[in-house]
Amino acid sequence: MFMLRNVSKYIFGDSSKETLVDVPQGQLYLVRPLSVKGYSELIFKDCAASIRRTGQEFQYQLVVQRAYEEGEEELLDEEEGDLDASVGALGSDKDEKTFLLDESLRFRADVRQTGEKVFAWRDLSGDSGDLWEFVCDQSVQPSTIQQFELVAQQCQYERKYRRRHDTATDEDLRQFSFEEEPIPNASPLASPSALSPVISPSPEASFISAGEEQAEMPSPKGKGTQTIIQPPSKGRPATKEMLAKETAQLHLFDFESGTFVLQEDAIVAEVGEIGNWNYWLQISGKDREWFGQPIVADINPVFNYEYISFIFNHYPTDGSASSWLLRFQTQEMLERFQEGLMQALWEHSNQTKWIKAKDQEREYVLEAFNDLTMEDTEDVEGTKEEEEESDEEEVKDDGERSEHYDTDESEDDSDVKGNKDGAMNSQLQVGYKHDRSFVVRGSKIGVFKHTKDNHLQFSTNINKVETPKGKLFNPSKAMLHNEDANLILQNNVDPNKLYRMDLEYGKVVDEWNVHDDIPVNVFAPDSKFAQMTGEQTFLGLSGNALYRIDPRLSGNKLVDSQLKQYVSKNDFSAAATTEKGYIAVASNKGDIRMFDRLGINAKTHIPALGDPIIGMDTSADGRWLLATTRTYLLLIDALQKEGKNEGKLGFEKPFAKDSKPQPRRLGLTPAHVAQFQHETKAPISFTPARFNTGLDGEETTIITATGPFVITWSLKKVLAGRRDPYSIKRYAEEIKADNFRFGSDKNLIVALPHDVDMIKKNALQRPTRESIMGTPGTRSSAGGRRSSARKSYLNKSDIVNSPY
Repeated sequence: MFMLRNVSKYIFGDSSKETLVDVPQGQLYLVRPLSVKGYSELIFKDCAASIRRTGQEFQYQLVVQRAYEEGEEELLDEEEGDLDASVGALGSDKDEKTFLLDESLRFRADVRQTGEKVFAWRDLSGDSGDLWEFVCDQSVQPSTIQQFELVAQQCQYERKYRRRHDTATDEDLRQFSFEEEPIPNASPLASPSALSPVISPSPEASFISAGEEQAEMPSPKGKGTQTIIQPPSKGRPATKEMLAKETAQLHLFDFESGTFVLQEDAIVAEVGEIGNWNYWLQISGKDREWFGQPIVADINPVFNYEYISFIFNHYPTDGSASSWLLRFQTQEMLERFQEGLMQALWEHSNQTKWIKAKDQEREYVLEAFNDLTMEDTEDVEGTKEEEEESDEEEVKDDGERSEHYDTDESEDDSDVKGNKDGAMNSQLQVGYKHDRSFVVRGSKIGVFKHTKDNHLQFSTNINKVETPKGKLFNPSKAMLHNEDANLILQNNVDPNKLYRMDLEYGKVVDEWNVHDDIPVNVFAPDSKFAQMTGEQTFLGLSGNALYRIDPRLSGNKLVDSQLKQYVSKNDFSAAATTEKGYIAVASNKGDIRMFDRLGINAKTHIPALGDPIIGMDTSADGRWLLATTRTYLLLIDALQKEGKNEGKLGFEKPFAKDSKPQPRRLGLTPAHVAQFQHETKAPISFTPARFNTGLDGEETTIITATGPFVITWSLKKVLAGRRDPYSIKRYAEEIKADNFRFGSDKNLIVALPHDVDMIKKNALQRPTRESIMGTPGTRSSAGGRRSSARKSYLNKSDIVNSPY
């Protein structure tokens, strides 16, 4: 079988990360078949194996690291003087064994008929015939073994030939397989059944639905078969105009092995118009129609020019998702296909012909969807080292906390009491001045105190949100104001009015009519930290107007002299301000305008990619803009780096026509999107993303959520061009709102339907099959401790279950 090794590694991994592949659980033996010292010795009862980079190019290490049970490490330290002498003789590295990955190790893998999975390699410092054997835990899948062995072969190839493995053929790698050398049992006295039972079928098998086809695909080295689920083919509508038609290889992402598997060597991919601004992608093989689907934002397109590939998601009729890759023969073929597909996506979103867009706008759209290595910024040097140090500090600080409920906890403990009205949490407002968070739930507002040990403590409850005339309502929008003493509220039944709640009394004390004819679709603070001051005015937006609201005015509160109204329907949807009061305004069309003050034309207009923008944020200094669409984020650098306005922000001076700021499109990889939707049966739908913020701090992290997943992006990793810049944590329920605690990026606040949680950032994990499924990792980096999956993903002490 051909597996797309290189594309899988560089698109779904990161060429700069230390660990390339790992097996999270197993046992390490030293086997001496010919030695008088004894046949076999158990070195690590519980450990993990990984392949890591070294500081030298083309050099890699095989690392086996010991894991400790709770308290075991301390106990061993006390008994260190009594440790077996033979273990001590093996070396001073009692917790970790490292081996240079060279062909002299004769590294090989085997999956025995009993189901036992094992790696073996020579003990070069031992007697003739001595072997190290890593016996994998029964939970490790055969596909993981295959992947680990494949990476080991690639690393040995690079060391031997001093060049990258992506030039190697399958035959070149086969010289490092060493299959002909048998692997003896590590513990010959134990029966095969005692070593490891036969592995049960993969969980994916339960997702096969009626009408779906299954194809048996050979595994990487012919060691059995791998079941790949093929989606049912959809009916193909009539095409009015063909926008692109190219031949390519077709690959399907296999969740279990984490690789793209070749399905057909030459298919035809067509992009066609089917009428009414709708477009169709059809994949046709030599002997079958693979599938077709509408071209919409949910396909999550990613173009990779390094490997001449296009990756996208497909949604079968059963509501699941799969990730596919087309690999083209030439870059010209990929470019033609990209322009046709992006034309279709853009025209569908904008309902305007692609030809009418300016050349710069078309180029802007095409480049935004490329998976290209990003330019380094000035302070990217040392990023990896700094982040590792930061992570170590976080882990050390958080080492005592568990992330799970106790198994003996009753169901009643996690049920919401007193929630008879069926209302759920809908909004979260984080205080800047008084370390409080406010959660809107129906016509109630819960107030939570941020404790010194980074927890939430339920403080009080505002039971009824009523107008000054006593009419109960459910706030649709909220904003903290006036030194966090007030909460500005809106009732979507009356979009022309706003209400001021005095938080000291817990009552709405003012009703403001903003304007008789201009509604308030969005409101935002006058500046980034205005809620910490006594500033009374703030910004308001309607569909085509931007204005100031001053509550001190008599009558209508809209300031006429600071009203900018457009004749065209711009459909404004979100706004954010900088510390200096510069304004970024986004629209449902997907474009962004940048103002240095109210009442004038925008200094800079950033073209639309076509998807509605549902949230905006800015860095305090105005350097970075962060826009949220339903399926991806846009990070935009507002600093001009050339021309007459070099050094100025786009808020202050306009960008030249031919030098619009290029957005960095932050999205989940198509494979992760498919896994998310495979688990939740729901499409990706991000909450408005935000930077961490603080008066003296620097923006380092971005937070958003989709469904039950909270996601953070490392800004340093994004700017350094890393391809694994985000981490996730899965909850048992859908996340309604999220934000950072003010002044820190280490603590996240998450509002669930009936709970509110503050967690530490290091509780999030890299997205893997296990973390997406909701199965916690088998180890924490703090000390190799293991944890098992429990019925929830939260610690009981970490959740505020507030019956307000």
